[in-house]
Parts: sequence; C-alpha cells; structure tokens
Amino acid sequence: MSKKGYFPSQVVSDAEKASYEYGLKIARAIENEWFGKETNGNRYHANQAEFHKLRLYARGEQSIEKYKDELSINGDLSYLNLDWKPVPVIPKFVDIVVNGIAERTYDIKAYSQDPSGVNQRTQYMESIIQDMQSQDFNNDVMSHFGINMYNNDMESLPSSQEELEIHMQLNYKQSIEIAEEQALQVLINGNNYENTLKRVYHDLTVIGIGAVKSDFNTSEGVTIKYVDPANLVYSYSESPFFDDIYYCGEVKNIPINELKKQFPHLTDDDLDEIQEQPTQHKAARFGTNSDRDLDSNIVTVLYFNYKTYANNVFKVKTLGSGAEKAITKDDSFNPPEDGNFVRVSKAIEVLYEGALIVGTKQLLKWELAENMLRSKSDYTKVKLNYNIVAPRMYKGKIESLVRRITGFADMIQLTHLKIQQVLARMVPDGVYLDADGLAEVDLGNGTNYNPQEALNMFFQTGSIVGRSLTQEGDMNPGKVPIQEIASGSGGQKLASLVNTYNYYMQMIRDVTGLNEARDGSTPDTNALVGVQKMAAANSNTATRHILQSGLYLTSELANALSLRISDLLEYSPTRDAFIQSVGAHNVATLDELSELYLYDFGIFIELSPDEEEKQLLENNIQMALQSNSIELEDAIDVRNIKNLKLANQVLKIRRQKKATKDQQIAERNIQVQAQANAKAAEQAAAAEAQKEQLSAQTKAQLVQVESQAEMQKLQMEARLKFQLMQAEAQINMRLRQMELDTIEKKDNVKEDRKDERTRIQASQQSELISQRKEGSGPRKFESAGNDILGEGIDLSSFGP
Repeated sequence: MSKKGYFPSQVVSDAEKASYEYGLKIARAIENEWFGKETNGNRYHANQAEFHKLRLYARGEQSIEKYKDELSINGDLSYLNLDWKPVPVIPKFVDIVVNGIAERTYDIKAYSQDPSGVNQRTQYMESIIQDMQSQDFNNDVMSHFGINMYNNDMESLPSSQEELEIHMQLNYKQSIEIAEEQALQVLINGNNYENTLKRVYHDLTVIGIGAVKSDFNTSEGVTIKYVDPANLVYSYSESPFFDDIYYCGEVKNIPINELKKQFPHLTDDDLDEIQEQPTQHKAARFGTNSDRDLDSNIVTVLYFNYKTYANNVFKVKTLGSGAEKAITKDDSFNPPEDGNFVRVSKAIEVLYEGALIVGTKQLLKWELAENMLRSKSDYTKVKLNYNIVAPRMYKGKIESLVRRITGFADMIQLTHLKIQQVLARMVPDGVYLDADGLAEVDLGNGTNYNPQEALNMFFQTGSIVGRSLTQEGDMNPGKVPIQEIASGSGGQKLASLVNTYNYYMQMIRDVTGLNEARDGSTPDTNALVGVQKMAAANSNTATRHILQSGLYLTSELANALSLRISDLLEYSPTRDAFIQSVGAHNVATLDELSELYLYDFGIFIELSPDEEEKQLLENNIQMALQSNSIELEDAIDVRNIKNLKLANQVLKIRRQKKATKDQQIAERNIQVQAQANAKAAEQAAAAEAQKEQLSAQTKAQLVQVESQAEMQKLQMEARLKFQLMQAEAQINMRLRQMELDTIEKKDNVKEDRKDERTRIQASQQSELISQRKEGSGPRKFESAGNDILGEGIDLSSFGP
C-alpha cells in the first residue's frame, strides 16, 4: 500500500495486475475511501444521507423535527395544536423543470468518419461540384444531343457553395449511417431509455448528479441501466463530466439467489459464510438501518470498473530473407542484447471489472473486461461503462437546484406554522352592551326595551335607539348603549405573515430562475403574450444546464452503444434477432448491418428547438411569407428542420433563390411582354395588311361580281336576245312558212283555179268544140271584175 493512499501502485507487471490479490487490494482501497472512518466521516453514507434529504424535500416530505425545535419551548409542544405536514412548495418547481425538459425531443445522428465513409462522402461532394461547374455544358449537350451528362439529379443541384454545405448536412446520408441510426434507435427503444432519461433529469434537478450504465453480455445483448447516484463510488474528480476518473462503481443490495445466479462459482459454504456476516454491523456501517439492510438474505455488493494500462509486447525477429516477424509476448519478455530479435512494446489503457462483498475480504470477481469500449480512431484509450455528469460541481462539492432553495422552503414552512398559530389565537369581533344605557330608553308605547331586543334590532337593522339625556334631564353617559369591539391586531399579523410567505416564495423564484411565466401561476393580465413568452424563455435559460447535462449523457451513451453494436454483431448469439429487429423498420439496411462493425461513427444529438426558438423562426418565416420572399412549400421545409441554425440558413437561401427566381420571372415577363407587344404590333400590321388585302379582295370580288353580274346580264341579255331572235326567227319562219304556205296555197289555189279554168276552158273548149260541132260560137272566160284587188290593200305587212 502506498503511504499517500490506499491504492496499490500501477507500475507493476500485467500478470500481477490480473492477480486476485491485486484486485482485492483495489477493491479494499475503494471500500476504504468510501466506507472508511476518517476525519470527514463515511463518504458513502454522507452522500446517501444528503441525497436522501434532498429527495425528501423534492417530494415535500422533509423532516419536521427542525420546525418543532424552532417553535417549541425547551422541547415542550403541549400548547401547540398545529398541522405539521410540510407545505409541498419544492415539488412544484421540480416537476416544472423535469417535465418541461422531458418534453424536448431530439434525434441521434450518426456520422461515418472512417476512411471508407469519408472517401464516399468526398466522391459524392466532388461529383456535385463537377455538376455545378459544368452545368452550362451539360445543358447544351442535353438540348442538342439529348444526352444526360449529370452525375446527380439536376433538379436538386445546389447553386452555390453555401447551399452545397447545407445540402451535405441535410440531404446527404449514407446507407450505412442510416443503418447505424436505426440500430441505435432500436437499442434505445428496447431498453426504455426515455423513462431512464426522465429519472436522470429528476436526479440532476434534485441532487445535481445523474448517471447511466451501458453493458454487454451474450445472453441479453446491449443493456442500458439507470444508476442511482446515491449508490455511486468514483475517484476524485473536479470535472463536471467525470472524464478524468480512473475507477467507478456502484453499491447494490441483492438477494442471495441473485448472487448465486451472477456468480455461479460460489459454493454453498461460500454463501453460508456470506450470510453469517454480522448484519447489524453492516447496517450500522453501510446502510440506513432499514428492514432491507437488516435482512440476512440481502448482501451488499460493490461492483466497480478500474482503469489502468497494459503493455502490448512483441518479439520482432529478423528472418534470413530479410523480412521481419512479430510474435506476441508478455511484458516480462526481455531479449538479450546480442540476439537477432528485439522487443517492441506499446502501452494501452485496459479496464478491469470487479465485485466485492462490502465489509468482507471476499472478492467475487476480478478480471479483464471482455468487451471494452475503445474508439476506433484511438485504440489506446478505453472508456468506463458508467457515464456520469454533475453540471454544478466544484472541488467535489455537488450543487443542485433543490439544494439552493431548501432554506427558503424551511422558512415558508415556519411561516405557514406561524399563520396557523395566528389563526388559532385570533378572536372574532364582539359587541359592548351598556345595560344602564338601555335602562334609560323609553319607547313611549309601553313596551319593554330589554338588552336582548336591543341586540336583535342592532344585528338585524344595524340601528339602535338611545337617549342623550336621562329622565332627570342630565347628560346620559350611556347614550350609545351598543358599541362594536374590533380585534384588529390578529389581522395585521396575518397580513404580515402572508407577505413574508410571498417574500420567500419570490426568493425561490429569484434563486432558481423559475418565474411566474414558467409555471403560469400568476401571469400578469396586462402583459402581452410575447412578454410572457420571453419571461418563460428566460426561465428556460436558467435551467438550460440541466438539459445540456442530460443531452451530454445521451450523447456519451449513444457513442458507447455505437461501439457496443460492433460487439453485438460480432459476438452475440442475438445478432440475427437484432438485425431482424432493425430490418423491420427498414429492409434496405439489412445488407449494411452485417458490416456495420467495420465502420467508425461520430455520434451527435440534434435537439429540437424550444418554444422561444420556434417562435423566432416562425416570425422570420411569417415575415418572409408576408413579403412574398418564400413559397409555402419553403416554409414547410424550413419548419421541419430541427437545427435552428440550419433552418435559418435554409430560409436565407430559399429567400435568395426566390428573389433570383422572381427576378428571372420578372425579366422573362418583360421579355414575354416585349415579345407580346411586338407580336401584337406585328399582328396589328398583319391585321391591317390583311384588312387592306381583304378590302382589295372585296373590291376585286365586287368588281368581279359586278363584271360577273354584267356578264351574266349580257349573257342573260344575249340569251334573251337569242331566245327573242329564236322566237323571232321561229315567228319569221312561221310567218315565212305561213307566207310560203299562203303562197303555196295561193299557188295551189291558182293552180286549182288554173286547173279549174283549164278544166273549164277544156270543158268550154270541148263544149265549144261540141258547139262548133254543133255550130255554136266560142265562150268568153274572163272574170267580170272579181279578180282585181281593190285599193287599200297593202301586202307589205306580209314581208319578212
């Protein structure tokens, strides 16, 4: 043992560090540091007592003995009949803080930082830059040849370097990163981490420290467990994040059957020996004298992690061919100087796990941890299984929100008790009745006016009859027979105590920063809604360290789970079930999950904005919408971004793109308007030309119609003339025919007449001949004037 402390030296061989004796020394050193009787007392018991007291205050169940001591006189409480139940003031503020912080949602983001992931991200970014730089050329090739030369989607191509950076943060996600995020989410949901985180926030608010533990075993896989800070043991640290501790553990009270299950190598004799430990001694030294501590079936076990270093030693031998061969050796290997091989060593951190039954020398477990948390970027470092944070710790002293206000809560309780005393001793207002004054009153109607009737009249009507003079005519000292007696001293005391009560309540608000706007107890009716929200936001700022501490624990736990996933996929029998449970959410990640342990991820927490931040962002969005700087789709996209800084950057870029787009639309509209005007002028000129052409065509058509009409007229006239000529010709022909017929008839008549004359002449000649024969003379045949046409007959009308 070192003279400066209980812990053995770490400058020993690896074989000695792995020995049972060395582990027992470490366990006893931790036990002595936390459970030993020193000048400062039992550190573990002091922490438990302090945390227990704060938790009682947070529940409104603190001890009332101090209040009795304040109000008692030499311990005598026989004259006090008060309700000693504490006023639950602190629970209200604790619930406000815890419930308000628990409502903040977050997302766990994984960032692939191994060479393969970085190379893939670099190639994608270079392809985006290449598309951005050759955009004009690609568009020309697309328009002329119909060939797509883009490596990525040209619709979502960034237009600037700033937009490219936002695109890489918001839109680019490797499939292996998606698989990692879903794997982390499955582990967190499977272990009900949300409920554990609420308990951690409660611890941070009440006692000022919170802790969780991640572990891995082949039967259960990866586990996340809540750790009660009252049961924690750790090395001295001044860091609120406990990143400089070299050991950490917790004390648990477990039954014998659970002990046998965890350590099956224990025999029945060992269990009997453990049970025979003096339980009264254990309870007095390590517990709180509860029934559980006095139970002989309950064993107090200290589980701890111890961080030290080990030497990786290699024997490097030079072969005949000139090549070198490395052979693993222990740290005791020391080659001779004249040999053909050398010793090469490297110190790395290692983690030992141990378990000790408190109060005994029986070490149940001491072994090198099988699944150490090592970052792939720095394999020499190792992490403890415990993650602890105490945001307001200084020199090992832990401060909490509840610790600040316990004194004011005590004063509120005392004020409350004093108010009860004042209320118990207050006397109601009374009435002074002057019987002699009543005796002097004569109503004059013969009725009796006794004190009872005077009181009835006074209480019912508020009036009273009195006499200023006695029956003898002297001044009546009892002319006002009834007077009120006001006991106002109790009311003044009560008002003073109420003011005192409100004073200490305001002191709690001032100390914690939890103002009325945060809890909504007494909001100012004259204050605007924005003022109330600003006051609530300021209150959130006062408790932001609690939120950040919980997020730090979540981030550290997610990093540990990321390393645990490698163990789960590589060693655990539950590997296939885990892969299927992740694949149930996204089948596309099944192929990546089988190789997930080969990658190295950076884990960070993306916290959703609070109401104040949302309101600021919403104000910016509304201003942009009102000024028509963005579209509604842009507002929806910006609201879905949880990172407020990125959301504002996206809003700025969308505004710039909208302005550029509006300018292009305006220029295009001007161009379209100019084209429309030119086209309108062209159309007007064409219309005028068409009009003139139409007029000319109309005139030509009119002339043509006129000519056609004239021609048709002429044709009609010609046709009519022709028809007339035909009719005239026919008439003439008919007339001619008639004339000919007449002439022919005339000729026929003439011939007939001639023939008749010839016949007559022949007859006459024959008669003449006969007469001659007979002797008669010749007959005269000329007409006697019947064959001469008279005057007035003109034959020219029968001419053609």
